[in-house]
Amino acid sequence: MHHDMLALLQRPSMSFRVRLQATLCRGASVVPRLLALAVCGFIATGSQANAQAEAAPIPENAQPRSFGGGWDCDRSYRRDEDACLPVVVPVNAFATNRTYGAGWRCSHGFREAEGETCVEVFVPEGGYLDASGQSWNCLRGYLESDDGCVEIVLPPNAYLTDNVYGTLWLCDRGYEIDGDTCTAIAVPENAFLNGSSHGQRWTCERGFVAQGSTCAAVAIPENAYFDDARYRPGWRCDRGFAASDTACTQIELPENAHLDRSGNRWECNRNFHRSSGRCALNE
Repeated sequence: MHHDMLALLQRPSMSFRVRLQATLCRGASVVPRLLALAVCGFIATGSQANAQAEAAPIPENAQPRSFGGGWDCDRSYRRDEDACLPVVVPVNAFATNRTYGAGWRCSHGFREAEGETCVEVFVPEGGYLDASGQSWNCLRGYLESDDGCVEIVLPPNAYLTDNVYGTLWLCDRGYEIDGDTCTAIAVPENAFLNGSSHGQRWTCERGFVAQGSTCAAVAIPENAYFDDARYRPGWRCDRGFAASDTACTQIELPENAHLDRSGNRWECNRNFHRSSGRCALNE
């Protein structure tokens, strides 16, 4: 009998109380009679209460649940104790026709206030309503400040940047930032702007070399040619010549030597090494 009781308790059918009651009463010879009578009375009372609950009417604008018993309100209605009341849609809002949530949302250009009304979104001067329709952003050329948009003041010879953080404007080409203004870059004669934002803002023309704040013409000695490499004086000796101050002198090759890859120095042949300006045989 105990197995029968356990099976009935684990099977949540509509009539399990009635079957359990019959089982207990049938087994009164096994279970103490007083206990059996008490359990039978409890089950009978619960069965009556459950039958009454299941028989409770479904209110208007509701429908029974697909699983588990009970009922839910229809769309655009919300439960209030044992009734389904219509969702009250405030002005400047629309019904969502959903069974969850408030049942309404504010129209574009309005925002929810205290969960009951929809107030118009205030858009300050220099701002615009964003795509959500519930907030605003500042226009280009304006900066958000407190509850408004402040116009960005540009100095002469400057332009706006699209930076979200940091510098809001930069100077035009040929000018550099000097505090809150843009000052002209002093470009010496025979030079041009190089577009660099740091360091020297100009570069000397070809054939000229920077000397302080000016560009001086490169004096190319005999047996040399112009070379604008930064580590050279503006010229380079021809092959077979070596730089000596401001001139190029011809290289005198010792015996068993040859010009190196640069063409402006010499090195010893294989099996020879340099020694006192000569090439000595390796021992």
